[in-house]
Amino acid sequence: MRDVRVVLIGGTSNVGKSTVAQVVADRLEFAYLSTDGLARHPGRPWRTPEREVPAHVAEHYASLTVDELITSVLGHYDRLWPRIEELITAHAAEGGGRKGLVLEGSALWPVRVASLRVPRTAAVWLTADNTLLRARIHAGGCYEAATDEERHLMDKFLARTERYQAHMIDAVDRLGLDRVDAGGGQSPAVLADAVLAVADAQTTVGRSSAGR
Repeated sequence: MRDVRVVLIGGTSNVGKSTVAQVVADRLEFAYLSTDGLARHPGRPWRTPEREVPAHVAEHYASLTVDELITSVLGHYDRLWPRIEELITAHAAEGGGRKGLVLEGSALWPVRVASLRVPRTAAVWLTADNTLLRARIHAGGCYEAATDEERHLMDKFLARTERYQAHMIDAVDRLGLDRVDAGGGQSPAVLADAVLAVADAQTTVGRSSAGR
């Protein structure tokens, strides 16, 4: 791949960003990081064997409309952006002994990324059909075995996930940025190949010479 030191992988929740990003990082021998690790926002509102749903997370999804959920998460990403930009700039710079970086997360909002003027940086967004997102969220939350209250929280999370992706795709396409369909049953290795090919073809951050 050309002289890229930072690969950004955006997309909505449950699209497969983290799995693909870790494969890409291994291929390039880069560090891997998720924007979720930079600052917390109410996350997935379902129980796992290791984690109960915190009361404030349940309240967040139960009390807000889908529009309010979108406004809340995008506001969080706006506040987080200066830290993200600083991180990208530091890893893109030559010298200093830093490894390259694969950074993934929903906080990589297309409009923000398109404004970057940082060399040696590529960006790709993953998308998937809503049916696949719904299946993954239902499986992750054991939807069939969940209570009505738990299902309601998952339904709100899914609605926010779908709404986020619709806004994201609109921004990506309007700005002429690159996206990869991650919903065709491809393995993480195949999707990593696609991400790397798109990144290699980009002439500016997020845009290849051939377009999407």
